[in-house]
Amino acid sequence: SLALGQQYSSLGSQPILCGSIPGLVPKQLRFCRNYIEIMPSVAEGVKLGIQECQHQFRGRRWNCTTIDDSLAIFGPVLDKATRESAFVHAIASAGVAFAVTRSCAEGSSTICGCDSHHKGPPGDGWKWGGCSEDADFGVLVSREFADARENRPDARSAMNRHNNEAGRTTILDHMHLKCKCHGLSGSCEVKTCWWAQPDFRAIGDYLKDKYDSASEMVVEKHRESRGWVETLRAKYALFKPPTERDLVYYENSPNFCEPNPETGSFGTRDRTCNVTSHGIDGCDLLCCGRGHNTRTEKRKEKCHCIFHWCCYVSCQECTRVYDVHTCK
Repeated sequence: SLALGQQYSSLGSQPILCGSIPGLVPKQLRFCRNYIEIMPSVAEGVKLGIQECQHQFRGRRWNCTTIDDSLAIFGPVLDKATRESAFVHAIASAGVAFAVTRSCAEGSSTICGCDSHHKGPPGDGWKWGGCSEDADFGVLVSREFADARENRPDARSAMNRHNNEAGRTTILDHMHLKCKCHGLSGSCEVKTCWWAQPDFRAIGDYLKDKYDSASEMVVEKHRESRGWVETLRAKYALFKPPTERDLVYYENSPNFCEPNPETGSFGTRDRTCNVTSHGIDGCDLLCCGRGHNTRTEKRKEKCHCIFHWCCYVSCQECTRVYDVHTCK
């Protein structure tokens, strides 16, 4: 539900007209108009999440492919309540929280700034300094914007809310002290430290592990005063129930081996595979047993580089031949 169209990719470089962004629900539209200053950061966060998804799944049958000129930029893939949907919601929500938090610390908005809570007693050999990143504010923005679409009493909304929150919790869990040394010749006589987010790659790696261990759920219906409400329950009672940090899903994924417009699968034909790998990126698994083709490819690269005092590097240009393996 965060993937609202490729229009997001250019929001950071031009004035935003909230009414022109397709796919926003009324609550998101109000949020956009009330907090127009931070919308470029929200847009950057969605883009960051998509890029990280494509990195994490670059060697898998589904590689987080996006579709141009479509409101649903992942196509029908996110229509099902699968592991892939769980990951996309988590990484996009985390991306929004991350980008807003970083933007506030950089001073690009007047409605947010540094985290003033981390100004207590210093530690041994260091003191507070710099600008601590206010992840709580970034998480609040992500929660208000992303979860605005998930207000239905059905299982899919419950799943999306859970996975959105799992992504945001990952940001909070990975906050850490970042320090800078001061003193003669870098002697580090004293350090100033501030509260900082990790690299977003660490968030992606963590959520990818959560994707691999995601909990399968079943849908239960309950009669309440407002009508029928759907909730989720762990499918296997013998397994440890999922925590707020785990991803959840309740529908099986397609195998993504063959093109299928209904599921959004592009298949794996012509995908580059790793002939030496026994993992999912290897030619056996990625190509779904169809075999692979091999071709040679010449690439020009810098070689025989020499450092000259002082201070430049000179290189020759070499042509190297590589074997490239692609799925049949």
